[in-house]
Amino acid sequence: MDALDLARWQFGITTVYHFLFVPITIGMSALVAGLQTAWVRTGKEHYLRATRFWGKLFLINFAMGVVTGIVQEFQFGMNWSDYSRFVGDVFGAPLAIEGLLAFFLESTFLGLWIFGWDRLPKRLHLATIWLASIGTLLSAYFILAANSWMQHPVGYTVNPVSGRAELTSIWAVLTNSTTLVTFPHTITACFLTAGAVLLAVSAWHLKRRNQEDVFRPGLKLGAWVVLIAGVGVLITGDLQARIMTEQQPMKMAAAEALYDTSKPASFSIFTIGSLDGREEMASVRIPSLLSFMATGSPGGEVEGINNLQAEYAEKYGPGDYTPYVPVTYWSFRLMIGFGGLAMLVALAALWATRRGRAPTNRWLWLAAITSIGMPLAANSFGWIFTEMGRQPWTVFGVFKTADSVSPSVGAGSVATSLIVLTLLYGVLAVVEVGLFVRYARAGAPELPPASDDDSEDRPLAFAY
Repeated sequence: MDALDLARWQFGITTVYHFLFVPITIGMSALVAGLQTAWVRTGKEHYLRATRFWGKLFLINFAMGVVTGIVQEFQFGMNWSDYSRFVGDVFGAPLAIEGLLAFFLESTFLGLWIFGWDRLPKRLHLATIWLASIGTLLSAYFILAANSWMQHPVGYTVNPVSGRAELTSIWAVLTNSTTLVTFPHTITACFLTAGAVLLAVSAWHLKRRNQEDVFRPGLKLGAWVVLIAGVGVLITGDLQARIMTEQQPMKMAAAEALYDTSKPASFSIFTIGSLDGREEMASVRIPSLLSFMATGSPGGEVEGINNLQAEYAEKYGPGDYTPYVPVTYWSFRLMIGFGGLAMLVALAALWATRRGRAPTNRWLWLAAITSIGMPLAANSFGWIFTEMGRQPWTVFGVFKTADSVSPSVGAGSVATSLIVLTLLYGVLAVVEVGLFVRYARAGAPELPPASDDDSEDRPLAFAY
């Protein structure tokens, strides 16, 4: 492999790894804030114990997300310097806002939340976790605005002298139509992921009859969050598919391995074909579903890969403008499949625990406990589809991936950093999983003795 292939592998590995932590952080920050709000409003101690327990798992995950996220920005200068040189004036603006505003907001107020339990008034302390949660949402928005500009570039002009993209409207970048549909889709997926964490950990404890006053509500809360967020993911995903078809029709065609324009177009649940995806041997299809997903009409026309390839070659010049179809085809289906499976498990868990029942089916317990991995897999395959489906472009229709790699960085250097980072991330994964499992198995901590002064929070031994 050359430097370009190695750089793409490194960016893919580090990005997918980093995004394992991001959705849990975003979703759990709001759920922990909600649990603490319930405690402040009701005074019920099981809400406080739940806040302490889930808050500790949230912070372990947050720390690992920060560590792995730093590598992402360094890669732009190390492996993708020509890309950074071309888009830096535009792409750097939302990232700078994210770092200076959103990240400092969430990190500052998260610090106040951690160390302010026995120092701040109860409601002021509650406000800190809500502000930290808002900070995570703002961080997500600005980062998604930067990524959406790569999918649908707006608010810029290319300077013919410098050959660089220059920002003409930050407002256009921040209100990009792609951002406006990508943000709610991503955030609902984050809540689906956080709900699955609550569901899985609670199921593990309930299987062992541990602290049912904390974990039975935790299981129900997690299951309801998974279901509600899952519906949100479906609705926003439908909107995103139509925007994607309008802006990047090749990506939608590749998602279905649709080589010839079809009206109406069916959606294949499962297809067996050649390794390059060009020949179909057998498939299971739902008539007109792809047309509805892409256009909103069961009889809508969906352009095929061959038609679009000819169109792009005429518009952008000779070249292959087709992404690697097997990856886009299967990542699209695995994204949908794992998300839907998590919703089914949540529904089964709610049904099995209705009216105080304690389910005895070991397969249900196993499904509930392992459900933590389903949204994580769905998120990963979603990002793989999003980025691989845009190829061969880094900025769609403007700048190609082959032109983005650092010209002075050889394959040996990229291979070295790839191996080192992959091994380092492997070590961090062991640390993260070890800490998470250790504190998850420990259960909710017991409360300290009640304070005589009810106007302030009681001292809490979080032991972070």
